[in-house]
Amino acid sequence: MSMGRVFIIDDDEHVRKMVGLVLKQGGYEALEAADGEEAIAVIQSCPAGFPVRAIICDVALPKVNGNDLIAFIRVKLPSVPVIVLTGHPDVQSAASLFKLGVVDYLLKPAQAQTLLDAVRRAIGEQAVLE
Repeated sequence: MSMGRVFIIDDDEHVRKMVGLVLKQGGYEALEAADGEEAIAVIQSCPAGFPVRAIICDVALPKVNGNDLIAFIRVKLPSVPVIVLTGHPDVQSAASLFKLGVVDYLLKPAQAQTLLDAVRRAIGEQAVLE
């Protein structure tokens, strides 16, 4: 039985595949998008609500950057927790992302257990929000 779907948004295919594999081993289903524009299109393709329990998002994305994408997600999917997974840590950026409602900020490459723990915490927080 699946623990639910997690949406992975990262322009690095290797990162998407590795994160997806970790999630699948943890009992989750993984959906993927390669950039911000694709992520927005996927979210908008489900007018009745996008069926995911959490979103893992890079910040340095082509087409639509991570900050703008996360702002869009907060409006369209306010109860879905967002975890940032970045290879370019920046304290100022992290602070602004937390103000946007990001629930966790992880650095690449994240250990499998760290990633799964972050998703479990995020989903636990989601249950409180609903």
